[in-house]
Amino acid sequence: MSILCGCPLLECVYCLACTRWAYKRCLHTAGHDSETWGLSSAEEFEPVPRICRYILAVYEDDLRHPIWEPPGGYGINPDWLISKRTYVDTQGQAPPYILYLDHNHADIVLAFRGLNLARESDYAVLLDNKLGKRKFDGGYVHNGLLNAAGWVLDAECETLKDLVEKYPKYTLTFAGHSLGSGVAALLTMLVVQNRDRLGDIERKRVRGYAIAPARCMSLNLAVRYADVINSVVLQDDFLPRTATPLEDIFKSLFCLPCLLCLQCMRDTCIPEEKMLKDPRRLYAPGRLYHIVERKPCRYCHAFEIYFGRYPLN
Repeated sequence: MSILCGCPLLECVYCLACTRWAYKRCLHTAGHDSETWGLSSAEEFEPVPRICRYILAVYEDDLRHPIWEPPGGYGINPDWLISKRTYVDTQGQAPPYILYLDHNHADIVLAFRGLNLARESDYAVLLDNKLGKRKFDGGYVHNGLLNAAGWVLDAECETLKDLVEKYPKYTLTFAGHSLGSGVAALLTMLVVQNRDRLGDIERKRVRGYAIAPARCMSLNLAVRYADVINSVVLQDDFLPRTATPLEDIFKSLFCLPCLLCLQCMRDTCIPEEKMLKDPRRLYAPGRLYHIVERKPCRYCHAFEIYFGRYPLN
């Protein structure tokens, strides 16, 4: 009898938790996330639109005859394309990418495409992780993404070394979107950790850009590599915000209500301070740029770009 009496009480607690969770989520907008951040200058954000076009170019089969070219083009000279790797070339170990020598901006760019929902190999990379599975440089990283980054470094090491030594004043940029953003961020870390493999390249010449970044490194690593890795978040982008590990999200696609139930209960019952103290939790990498297109109770659209870093404390 006592058990039966407790069931309505549990239902009430669950309903209140879900109501609180939905209330907070509905009132929360992108403007709240970066309201205490500073405005980004045009100069420091200048490479981002150009790099986004390079990432889009990875989706093309033939850059001399593009099919999905955006207005204004990709900004790529096909004659300066060093290599273009497909799923056949990577053998499913990493997402496709291009290596481009940008003489106009004195930049060596390696850009990755995002998650391909039709490719099992992409899911294999994404799901190859558990909380605290892989340690790296005093912190934690996503195991599958680090393995993919390591594969790319081994495959392109000699080519990158030759380019870095041939063009000593050029920067070396790694960029990617979604799944590719995690590979690019961790590849940037690997290169910084193994600069001797690329002719002792200076740290200041290496940089990474994660567009719609995946949460791929622990908080201490995100802070430590903020000088070389940049993450770009658009408005209310889902991936950088969710505290649920990526592998759990995709495993739960067939039971989304179950995932939402567990998420709202956890957000209600576990203090945020306690979750922040867990050193195994993964975050978006490096320095964050937040593009805010609209704010609450405003009907006009105006783009504002904020930048910030994770608090050192």
